[in-house]
Amino acid sequence: MRPLALRPLLHCRRPAIYSLPSIRTPTPFTPRTYAVQAPGAPTLQVFNSHVKYLQKERAASNPEQSRQVDYLRDEIATRLADRLLDINRDFPHILDLGANACNLSRALTTPLSDTEPPASSRITHLTCAETSPTLLHRDDALPLPSPLEITRTVLPTLESLPYEADTFDAVISSLALHWVNDLPALLAHANRALKPDAPILAAMFGGDTLFELRTALQLASQERRGGVAPHTSPLADVRDIGGLLTKAGFKLLTVDVEDVVVEFPDMFALMADLQAMGESNAVLGREMGGIGREVLAAASAIYKELYGEEGKEGIPATFRVIFFIGWKESPDQRKPLPRGSGEVNMKDILGGGSIN
Repeated sequence: MRPLALRPLLHCRRPAIYSLPSIRTPTPFTPRTYAVQAPGAPTLQVFNSHVKYLQKERAASNPEQSRQVDYLRDEIATRLADRLLDINRDFPHILDLGANACNLSRALTTPLSDTEPPASSRITHLTCAETSPTLLHRDDALPLPSPLEITRTVLPTLESLPYEADTFDAVISSLALHWVNDLPALLAHANRALKPDAPILAAMFGGDTLFELRTALQLASQERRGGVAPHTSPLADVRDIGGLLTKAGFKLLTVDVEDVVVEFPDMFALMADLQAMGESNAVLGREMGGIGREVLAAASAIYKELYGEEGKEGIPATFRVIFFIGWKESPDQRKPLPRGSGEVNMKDILGGGSIN
């Protein structure tokens, strides 16, 4: 089922961050926190990777339905292609890490305006890497708006990349990293696979994504069952990303957040789309079997009451997307000047005024 609307407007080239009104404050959620582990310590497993693989395979087994729910992946891929165009250089070989159905390839080969060529005009080869073969090859037969040489590679996991050092001119990842158990290891592998002074550019769900659904299910479970089960997945906080990139060896970091609000007819339409996307819950220790009709009915009513706008059809669902870029270190890379090396007095710039 297609959503009623996608906000912010898709024609905005670099849209501002859109948040819900202040009365709709996000409720507490279970964030993923990343601490520095001792050498040799086992990786903390948050997600069941096999369950996530099966969810993606099942979703892609119905290609037509799978394409109908690509609206969010296509939108974020377009924003990443736009950001790539901001970098004034060519990228002979790019890795699309966690490629899903190679949504990024379509965004890269589509002109963003009538006056500039697509991002693919700067790219020679795109390697699309994905763990789900059915999803990866879903659109093999569909033509792209512009020519682009593509290699599709099925990986057993995204957390251990099989590529040689200094292989890629850029690594891009669109809405895939939020399912990775060992994100620090993945970023370190990506850094190794990049050439010196090459960027990683990524977008991942984080923070308060789907806080409306999370709140409704928690309140309904508490009301009907007297307890709360993990029906939604924990997500990384934007404050973690900078530290993870630094630990992986990246420099010149930029991290920002954009909220995309999608309007759905009701909570059940939202949950159906998440399942068709392959984005259902895959947390280890999650409740097996269905949530239960009583809980779902109560959650739907709570969702509409708390977040539905009076006199307006449908409900909003907020997807908080963390965008980040980091650069592999290089000897000739521009670096900040040492502290205290400035030769201009700020008082002179301010015309003799004071700095408060």
